[in-house]
Amino acid sequence: MYLSSEPFPFLRPLEENWQTILAEYKAVASAPDMHAWPEVKLYDGRWDTYGLYAFGMKQHENCKRCPETTKLVEQIPGLVMAGFSRLAPDTHIKPHVGYGGWAQYVLRNHLGLIVPEGCEMRVGPETRSWSEGKVTVFCDATEHEVWNRGDKERVVLLFDFRNPDFRWRLLNPEITPEMQDFIKQRWSHLSFKERMGFRMWRLLNFWKKPRNYVDEIPSRIDEREKVEV
Repeated sequence: MYLSSEPFPFLRPLEENWQTILAEYKAVASAPDMHAWPEVKLYDGRWDTYGLYAFGMKQHENCKRCPETTKLVEQIPGLVMAGFSRLAPDTHIKPHVGYGGWAQYVLRNHLGLIVPEGCEMRVGPETRSWSEGKVTVFCDATEHEVWNRGDKERVVLLFDFRNPDFRWRLLNPEITPEMQDFIKQRWSHLSFKERMGFRMWRLLNFWKKPRNYVDEIPSRIDEREKVEV
């Protein structure tokens, strides 16, 4: 579901400085560290991201390239995720929910940076577009999907902060096998803290059978189509 940004006044500085954030995105838009989202079954088309914070871990090299954006997001209480998200034209992110053990306890935010005509996001039963320079807040545990039907890229600054109602809840995401493989592929580029964080996550979850949310997408689409018929 969509939420109002009014209860979160710490989001206003991002809106007030959105053009500065946009300029830093443009400076890294062709950087090799801007990569395709690894869970490729989740979308049709092209979806690229550039991380600043991932699962609570600061991506130091990327943050150095975006100093003003980093300063702004680091003022957000309970920040745990941040980065640029770019959708190419004719891209569809299929119906999905965020990682279990994570999505229920954080609030997801999109700051609109480049929003051409034909771009929308459905969260639950409600479909909206973004506005450049404005933050959209929603619950990542609610099923959602995204379209870019336009002829230009859509870019947002995506970030998560802890839901104040669950401030002290342990965040233990059920990371998909695709994301785990991506982390292993980038192992040599990870900091010591990032490696230790992933090892601790593995220890916490050694007994769980990996859950692949990506492979559940077709069944969810089939269920929606049956209801709509």
